Amino acid sequence: MKLLTMHDLNMVDSLSFSFKGTFDATGGVEPALTPLVDALEKYADGWMPTLVKSTRKRRYSREAVWRAIEERRDEYGSIIGLYRSESPAVSLVLNLTLAQGQSTLRASLDVQPLPFFREESSRSLAAVARAWASQYPVAYASAHSNADEQLADSPNFGRDDREARRDGFDKIYELFWLNIFGPKLVESVGRERMLSTPAHLVEELPNGSILLVLWPTAAEFASEEARVVQARAHVHLRPDLDFDSVLRTLRERSAALVPVEPRFHPDVAPFLSRLPDEFAISERQRKIAELNAFRPPVPEEWLPVAHPSDVANPERVLESYGDLSEGLVAALHTKVPSIMDETAESLSDLDFYFWKENFPVRYTRELIDSHTAPALGAYLGDVLVRRLGGTWVLRAKMEESQVRVGKRVWLPFLRARRYMQSRQSLLDYSLTQFFREVERCRP
Repeated sequence: MKLLTMHDLNMVDSLSFSFKGTFDATGGVEPALTPLVDALEKYADGWMPTLVKSTRKRRYSREAVWRAIEERRDEYGSIIGLYRSESPAVSLVLNLTLAQGQSTLRASLDVQPLPFFREESSRSLAAVARAWASQYPVAYASAHSNADEQLADSPNFGRDDREARRDGFDKIYELFWLNIFGPKLVESVGRERMLSTPAHLVEELPNGSILLVLWPTAAEFASEEARVVQARAHVHLRPDLDFDSVLRTLRERSAALVPVEPRFHPDVAPFLSRLPDEFAISERQRKIAELNAFRPPVPEEWLPVAHPSDVANPERVLESYGDLSEGLVAALHTKVPSIMDETAESLSDLDFYFWKENFPVRYTRELIDSHTAPALGAYLGDVLVRRLGGTWVLRAKMEESQVRVGKRVWLPFLRARRYMQSRQSLLDYSLTQFFREVERCRP
């Protein structure tokens, strides 16, 4: 059964609920955490976890939760995961720090996809949040779109990591769809002011915390109406802020999340189509728009007439090229399995691999110039020979060696050298585009 991973969470937007509360474990972990499980089983309708994972996977049950906590327990505490593999996918990580007296519960809940949270399911999540916050005192907790949280720079909010860790959520940096303010934060703002916040739901909890839900449905957090409410509530709690400025920022964030249809240049689409998923989900639509606008330069690594071969022993030169190509295959076949096929798809896979690895930056120029680029040129030439019927025209100077395809001769070593100059050059001089251009010019 597949579990929701961090990679999966970066594919489409999720509702992310971050909760850190305290509890007394002196009477045992099981009785202390029973209210947490009670709330899940009572309110998590439609998104209840079905699996418990510690050192092994089990079907969800209370007994499975207690056994998992004990299996993973050490001198510091315990970490377990509760998951749901069917839609909506759920990942709930419980991190317990156990100590004499006051212990800490950190719960990180992600539910995907975000559109699942219409009115009824949004109420169910709010009910879980209310129950947890009433039982386990918090300083601050929130639930919101994962992508929009990234755009808000949560949890740093413009601070460096050290400052953010030191101060935490010590003032109203941002408002999210659901917010729980602990007593200390409530008093710093003013209880009456907070209780009068213009929002969908404002509720005082028995322990003095306040639950604030901005909009009835989490899935509609980015609508114009919800953003106006968000801005008004934020300015109400932070009178030092300007409403128009806050709303403008929120609208910009909404615009950044509007889906952009991929319209990549056809010569490089097999390669470019794989890049957006490598960016944070909050950046993805902007990156798609940038890649839509990208137009690679027309390949210039060709000659209308071949320079005649000037090597005395062509067999030995071809053998050396074969060694280079085989060395590349040997080095990369586990990371790029298709490299063994020597196809157009292999070239696209190599483009993606070198870009993802940021190869021209991560590795030394000496290694690239003396080994990687020549080996790649030999491999690229072999693909032209094998897949497009080309023939080698060998030169003593490797970079001048050519592959004749139809009426043109192509310079794979020159292409490989240009390709390996920078991360941008991997786009500008992609192997995928070079192959397509050679194929197109073939009679």
